[in-house]
Amino acid sequence: MKKVLAILVLSVLLGFAPFPQSTFQQKLSDAAIELTKQQVVYDPAYFTIPYPNGDVPANKGVCTDVVIRAYRKLNIDLQKEVHLDMAAHFKLYPKTWGLKTTDKNIDHRRVPNLMVFFSRFGKVKAISKNAEDYLPGDIVCWNLGGNITHIGIVVNKKSADAKRFLIVHNIGRGQELSDCLFEYKIIGHYSYEK
Repeated sequence: MKKVLAILVLSVLLGFAPFPQSTFQQKLSDAAIELTKQQVVYDPAYFTIPYPNGDVPANKGVCTDVVIRAYRKLNIDLQKEVHLDMAAHFKLYPKTWGLKTTDKNIDHRRVPNLMVFFSRFGKVKAISKNAEDYLPGDIVCWNLGGNITHIGIVVNKKSADAKRFLIVHNIGRGQELSDCLFEYKIIGHYSYEK
């Protein structure tokens, strides 16, 4: 019994789940971690992509592509979901880019659009300075300064001090695992499961 307890404590301290979990949020966390094994160059270029299930080239991407690809591993196509909602409720989405209609190639790749979508169809969660409020499978959005927004997925791996879960995101160095939850101003916190 002491051995099992020691393994549980060590697993928690190292940021590993001691037993496999089957929840949607855990699957999303696992999908995001899997993405960090792929070599991806940060590339914010506009790409013409197929619809539905379109993606930019596999070796390219930005922060939103991490979220899109993780959900796609769970058979959820955010390109399609965002497009359908934007087409039906265009006035609810930001007009930052001067668009007069939807664009299946890019709408789902914009953080403000994903924020609107997640707030409409997911669960809006508290924004706080309490690390315990941010759980594996949560989506977090930040303002990096000015009009620069960012997005990532909270995953089931802990920081070196075991005080917070890590984030999978792409902030310019490819799809990576980082201890960055509180490095930037948090402007959105969601969970979304279809």
